[in-house]
Amino acid sequence: MTVYRLLFDRVLTRVDAETAHRLGFRALRLGAAPLRLGSPWLGSGGAPVRAMGIDFPGPLGLAAGFDKNAEGIDALAALGFGFVEVGTVTGEPQPGNPRPRLFRLPADRAVVNRMGFNNDGAEAVARRLAARLGAKHHDVVVGVNIGKTKAVPEDDEAAVLADYEKSTRLLAPYADYLVVNVSSPNTPGLRDLQSVDRLRPLLDAVRRQADAVTRRHLPLLVKIAPDLSDKDVLAVADLALELRLDGIVATNTTISREGLRSTPEEVQHAGDGGLSGAPLRDRALEVLRLLRERVGPELTIIAVGGIGDAEDARTRLDAGATLLQAYTAFIYEGARWPSWVQRELAAR
Repeated sequence: MTVYRLLFDRVLTRVDAETAHRLGFRALRLGAAPLRLGSPWLGSGGAPVRAMGIDFPGPLGLAAGFDKNAEGIDALAALGFGFVEVGTVTGEPQPGNPRPRLFRLPADRAVVNRMGFNNDGAEAVARRLAARLGAKHHDVVVGVNIGKTKAVPEDDEAAVLADYEKSTRLLAPYADYLVVNVSSPNTPGLRDLQSVDRLRPLLDAVRRQADAVTRRHLPLLVKIAPDLSDKDVLAVADLALELRLDGIVATNTTISREGLRSTPEEVQHAGDGGLSGAPLRDRALEVLRLLRERVGPELTIIAVGGIGDAEDARTRLDAGATLLQAYTAFIYEGARWPSWVQRELAAR
């Protein structure tokens, strides 16, 4: 067992999960300058991948949710992630749901979150991304994940479109690719936007806005939930082909609690929210295979959900993933984990 695993299991699990995240992320950001200078174990060390017209230094990236406000992109990339997806960012700033709202289930190597898209809002994040580009940090592939502001009524289609359009207008100029998030379980009504009838005008609106503000082809993807039925997964795949999207991110967290090793008391204490980590592995792999069979070889699929080691990562690539993302395993395994996975994949 690594020193970090011992520290995590014996110390960090006794600290409130959100507090531990905030302190750990702050320490990482403070160490960003020396990290960029390099060390024997930093840097992706991965096999380059070209997708959506972008050169990725390695197939493994950091999923949205860790760096919600684009505060630590370069430090995170220095740990070995081939790309960093920031967000979810909403049109307006919002505090998210009441705390506590982030919980660990160590027996399952899982996390439950009901953060509720807490973020600084599109205007603040856009300023931060612009300042970063002004400092000439151009070597990291940055995805931007956008979602619905909670205060926007989910049944007001015009308001929903305007909210996503605002985020697109402000953030698209600084993104290497853009992800429309309609699959978090922690914003009321958000997952209803995954229905094809509601998703089509939303993606159309985002595409038009992105084209208008960037004057280039900005890759556009949609992120879906693992809890969709197979039929609905295939419907989204067909829509992606119809609208000529650049890709699909599969999958977000799950509301399922089936098959957990944690005690019923631990699960009840964690409460509602999206479950991520190892329990998501099988369903995320099923969704990946469904999508790849449906969309053919060209569309980019970013596989995320339950990737815990290099073997999991290799299984996703063999099943048709173009790129990979992780979050929960990074929390459990520590700073060396992304570089290790990249190098294992490259070695094989």
